[in-house]
Amino acid sequence: MNFNPRQLKLIEVVRERGSATVEELAEQLSVTLQTVRRDVQKVAESGALRRFHGGVRVPSSTTENIAHPQRQGLHAEGKARIARAVAQQVPDDCSLILNIGTTTEAIAEALLQHQGLRVITNNLNVATILCRNPSFEVIVAGGVVRPRDRGIVGEAAVDFIRQFKVDLAIIGISGIESDGSLRDYDYREVKVAQTIIEHAREVWLAADASKFNRPAMVEAATLSQIDRLFTDAPPPAPFPQLLEDAGVRLDVCLP
Repeated sequence: MNFNPRQLKLIEVVRERGSATVEELAEQLSVTLQTVRRDVQKVAESGALRRFHGGVRVPSSTTENIAHPQRQGLHAEGKARIARAVAQQVPDDCSLILNIGTTTEAIAEALLQHQGLRVITNNLNVATILCRNPSFEVIVAGGVVRPRDRGIVGEAAVDFIRQFKVDLAIIGISGIESDGSLRDYDYREVKVAQTIIEHAREVWLAADASKFNRPAMVEAATLSQIDRLFTDAPPPAPFPQLLEDAGVRLDVCLP
């Protein structure tokens, strides 16, 4: 289901708050109650949000992510800032791995002005973007392609990535919980992410602020396995202390 910009903003507002009433959304979006009710109905039918009497909330499921087209529109401005900041730190002529996610796809776009990158990815969207630069060598992992987001998962992808040791792994994640764990929804994707982390000399996590305190079922890693975190707003408590204790460099990509 395709959302218009106002509906994407509605989803973003609710994700930031956890829940919102129809009246709060009408005020926030400067539209009528009738318009908000129509928008809430549409986003609830898509599964992006859940309705309750008088409002709407974030789905409580820890087992299923929001659909890829909807995730592309959520927090797009923040993801773009993160992507630009990450790209500025990536040197030309280095080797890196980019994994599955809309933030890593934004980073791929931001890397197109670089030269001589050697990129391994299990994300067909990333590969398609990066192939536009003829100076890049783009290597795609084998495995099972998930139709919903063109991510490549499974044991074949794990075995393929084990062949390499790269300068940088730039990864996205679905959620960062208050115990310092990095979490995702698909255990097959998590196995690939764990292998990527193990086969990089340095690991950068790119995650917009909505990922803090977002639950997901499968643990992929912990903050102690990350070298740098790029995000678009200062993290809430207890994450600043967790990042300091784990020795993670925090890059807040403000407007």
